[in-house]
Amino acid sequence: MKQQKIYLDHSATTPVDPQVLEAMLPYLKENFGNASSAHSFGQEAMKGVDQARETIANFLGAKPKEIIFTSGATESNNLATAGVMRFLQEKLAGQKLHVITSAIEHPAILEPIRKMEKEGVRATFLPVSNKGLVEVAEVKKAITPETVLISIMYVNNEIGTIQPIAEIGRLVKEIRAERQKQGNKLPLIFHTDAVQAVNYCDCRVDEIGVDLMSISGHKIYGPKGIGALYVREGIIIEPMQLGGHQERGIRSGTLNTPGIIGLGKAIELVISHQSSARPASRSEAGVISTIKNLRDKLIEGVLRAIPGVQVNGDLEKRVASNAHFSFPNAEGESILLMLDLEGIAVSTGSACASGSLSPSHVLLAMGIPDEIAHGSLRVTLGRYTTEKEIDKFLEVLPPIINKLRQMSPIKK
Repeated sequence: MKQQKIYLDHSATTPVDPQVLEAMLPYLKENFGNASSAHSFGQEAMKGVDQARETIANFLGAKPKEIIFTSGATESNNLATAGVMRFLQEKLAGQKLHVITSAIEHPAILEPIRKMEKEGVRATFLPVSNKGLVEVAEVKKAITPETVLISIMYVNNEIGTIQPIAEIGRLVKEIRAERQKQGNKLPLIFHTDAVQAVNYCDCRVDEIGVDLMSISGHKIYGPKGIGALYVREGIIIEPMQLGGHQERGIRSGTLNTPGIIGLGKAIELVISHQSSARPASRSEAGVISTIKNLRDKLIEGVLRAIPGVQVNGDLEKRVASNAHFSFPNAEGESILLMLDLEGIAVSTGSACASGSLSPSHVLLAMGIPDEIAHGSLRVTLGRYTTEKEIDKFLEVLPPIINKLRQMSPIKK
């Protein structure tokens, strides 16, 4: 009998929604034209691109021209940090510049900023609480007259904590007003990596006060290889790749028309899930509450069945899909592999860091000791997760932890 497979790693990637695939297929077949071409084939493709751009802009409360299509979150994050700073470094040559981010950002933010440090930009990596939250007071304290860019992720990709983005946005607005009074003409640009937030959080850019926002298709039941960057009108980004006129010259290259159509349809489905107040079915507003109820059942079941387990991150300020545990005296990679043998897919942290044997930088920043961080597991649910699958997980996990603890050279 074929083993049933259970997928509980939706923060790494999501399956393509059937409606998304259906929307994409015509642009892989009859509407295959290059959207930059002037003939009817290109015009038909561009019509689909324009419609997707408008859908995404409406979701964000933005203008269509403020949406730049990219290959995904990494490129969007690089454009939002290195692209902005390259322009400012050239425009403000000789001026001391300062960037603020947090210690728990995705590597697609941390690595460009570390590279900037080598080029003379001063960077502050804000600490987080033991719940994995950035404190607004810490952001305020870090801002100096030379600060030009703040980048704080909306939802952490490992522990699912929702950062106080709207509060930081209000702070940024206040600082800008103060600078204007003082005659400080340096910009203060606020970026958020909203990749893990789109499914669950308010992403209207004016409501939360951001100037740049990164999103990705494959985290929201869309295709891989497509993403977008919201760029508030007036903000200038130095292109990271050259050789074409696409996307207002910010992102050259032939448009990934099927991917863009898929991203637009995925956002359309997110809108339908968030807009209805009636939990009529799993396909509408009930999806988020169903995911949260299953997630809560999973956490309660793990805490009840396994002694000494630690839940990481804030239990209230957290997206509905995320459960993150540490199991003392049980190694995370071993738990993952033994669950995989049982047909259950989970993660030990960020998919981008899955090849690393180092403990999670997110958990270390929260003050979790190395040995505890090494025994961690991220379990993330999605639209199609069932109660039966959660029951199976809760049946399989406790014996695995017990076995690994018996094998551990460190016993308490």
